[in-house]
Amino acid sequence: MKKLLFFAWMGINTLAWGQTKLDLNPITITSNRLEEKINESGRNITLIKGEQFQQLPVQSLEELLKYVPGVEVQSRGPMGAQSDIILRGGTFQQVLILLDGIKINDPITGHFNSYMPIAPYEIERIEILRGPAAAVYGAEAVGGVIHIISKTFSRAADTAKGAHGQIKIAGGAYNMLHSDAGLRYSSKKVQVGMGVLSNNTTGQLLRGNNRGYLYNNTLSASASIQLTKNWRISLRSAYDSRNFAAQNFYTTFSSDTATEKVTTYWNQAQLIQNKKNGNQEIDVVYKMTADNYQYNPIATANENRSAFTLIQYINNRQINNKWHISFGGQSSQRAIISNDRGNHNTNQLAAFGTALYHFKQWHLSGSLRGDWDENYGFAILPQANTSFALHKMNIRASVGKAIRNADFTERYNNYNKASVSGGSIGNPDLGAENSWNYELGVSTHLNKEWSINATLFYRQQNNVIDWVNTPYADMPRQFNLLPTGSYALAKNIKQVDTKGAELDITYQKQLGQEHQLFLNSGISLLNSKSNDSAPSYYIIAHAKTLIQGTAVYQYKKLQLSLNILYKQRNISEAKGINASITPNYCLLNARIGFSFQNHWSIFVQSNNITDIQYSDLLGSPMPRRWLSGGASFVF
Repeated sequence: MKKLLFFAWMGINTLAWGQTKLDLNPITITSNRLEEKINESGRNITLIKGEQFQQLPVQSLEELLKYVPGVEVQSRGPMGAQSDIILRGGTFQQVLILLDGIKINDPITGHFNSYMPIAPYEIERIEILRGPAAAVYGAEAVGGVIHIISKTFSRAADTAKGAHGQIKIAGGAYNMLHSDAGLRYSSKKVQVGMGVLSNNTTGQLLRGNNRGYLYNNTLSASASIQLTKNWRISLRSAYDSRNFAAQNFYTTFSSDTATEKVTTYWNQAQLIQNKKNGNQEIDVVYKMTADNYQYNPIATANENRSAFTLIQYINNRQINNKWHISFGGQSSQRAIISNDRGNHNTNQLAAFGTALYHFKQWHLSGSLRGDWDENYGFAILPQANTSFALHKMNIRASVGKAIRNADFTERYNNYNKASVSGGSIGNPDLGAENSWNYELGVSTHLNKEWSINATLFYRQQNNVIDWVNTPYADMPRQFNLLPTGSYALAKNIKQVDTKGAELDITYQKQLGQEHQLFLNSGISLLNSKSNDSAPSYYIIAHAKTLIQGTAVYQYKKLQLSLNILYKQRNISEAKGINASITPNYCLLNARIGFSFQNHWSIFVQSNNITDIQYSDLLGSPMPRRWLSGGASFVF
């Protein structure tokens, strides 16, 4: 174990690889909607190229994120069955997921936030911002932002003319069938793309000899049309279907043998005008989610349908060589129809603006957002970032306020049933979370091969929303509860403080004409303290120590990659189902591939090489060793 951790620390997580050199200081748009170099943003940002999905031993976007330094993915099953994404501790609802600048966080529950309505082939890059961005993007951007940028919507995407595509098929143990395919066509005025991702398996055995089956399918298509010299319209539609065994995903009861089906429809339109000194855009989005949750064969299924509608306007302007500004407004509505949570809707309005100033070695930015929500009223969210260049080093700092409102599950779960004998109980009286976040870091590019990034941060949170075991006598609403029941109530926790440190190191080297090596290591140290005497569930579930990495080596047409993940966290047990969370685990995955005839490649991979028994969340055992292999064709 010590040797494995040593190699992880020495650097093993690639952000890109192949014949093209990795840009250690690429351009980002996530920190404030304005394009700038990562080192000038004043933030801790990681950029991943979309091609990485094809080069590592992963089958879903959630698995890809699992090995990015500083991103904790708490999985309940394999290949994207369901995962909670955590940044800088806290809860999974405190991370904002964006697709081409638009929020995809689900109104029903944050557990669905990892169901990203885009196939991997359509992704140009993923930008990961650690720390708050509520002043720019609004509620839920507390721990950070995961921003997926598609090839069709991206202004910087590859626009090679003609048709391009790929087909990848893999099979493996437990009747696994994985397919990942895409097609793209580009001309002078038109870009069209589509992709599909499918993961299917009968799964490994769970408690009670049930199978951890999974049938996940994502289909996305997009088009961009240059209407005139300056005007362009981009459109996207996506369908995502998840059918999986959800046994003990949400409870630790022995009667829980749940199954779940989640279907998402996503429609997005963007009209953008590009000018010499900037651009302006209008975005319109409609998302619909249908969720069918069956606790066990004799229970009545929960039927939930939610809708999310958003209209957004953004104007970006370059005033001169020193000043850039961005401003805009946003209106959205969340709605739910449910036999379990009832029928509800809530509206939100916001106005926001950012100013970016460059002066010699200084890069300064300030953002301000006025946010109104029917549940928590009006809130002012400020953010300030600064970066100072000193030789090969950038010193950066940021401070910002963030806010989060409860989702429909936290407010109304089990609220509409005639009788509830146990489980999670929603609380309509929840107030909004709010927090102040402080960050200080340094980044340096020693040369073309080495990059080092170190950050210290502190987050002070008030009214944090989480689930707390609560006796019947203390429940604020007892109408449909039983005195003998066992319940977890959604509550506001007065104060939670989180301190942390992050360090990641990137290394790339061309070893002669035929050898290439790309490495990057990451370690995150976190400590959260709550003033509540009764510990809540998700706040204490995050890793205290997180080490991640992947090593990728290429020799001629031979490609080798290795993932490593180490977690150290609190111990917890559920004796009724013989489940436990171990204090630490170390996970290894490996892949070997060979390319030939310029278009074909074959590969084999092993997930969980050492066959360890582990769980990220109590009651949801993760798969043991899993072997698979396949082939891909690129044209």
